Amino acid sequence: MKRTHAPVIVAFVAVGLVLGYLGDLAIVSAGGNALVPPVSLPITLVGVGAVVVALAWPIRRAVKGTGRRVDPFRAMRVAVLAKACSLSGALVAGLGLGITLFLLTRTVVPQAGTVWLAAATAIGAVLLLAAGLVAEHFCTLPPDDPEDEEPAHA
Repeated sequence: MKRTHAPVIVAFVAVGLVLGYLGDLAIVSAGGNALVPPVSLPITLVGVGAVVVALAWPIRRAVKGTGRRVDPFRAMRVAVLAKACSLSGALVAGLGLGITLFLLTRTVVPQAGTVWLAAATAIGAVLLLAAGLVAEHFCTLPPDDPEDEEPAHA
């Protein structure tokens, strides 16, 4: 499994931004209320990020050689969870930014609480993204030492 690269993260943020903005626009155009994330969403995103880093910490210690040996299946599951957190964090950050942008570009100024909730969701998602990337780094094996291998002679 390869680590998450910057272009993929930027693409997920862009898709989330477009979905958040156009989704809110479609809801309001249909006569509904604008979508506002609940207070619990940014708190949950930060909590999940903390759990992912906590799960990856024993794997980092095992990779560095200071901890106990870790089951490789557990390490792979944590690495996949970390990658999922980084990608979903990027997507939700884009959604939060899209909703915030939609709320700020209206002619009628929304309540300040709604804008702050959308911005807090984007910040919580960015923290989840960062936690996922850190956990991915923790689950990465160091490169093999090239000095240990003998060069092949032709």
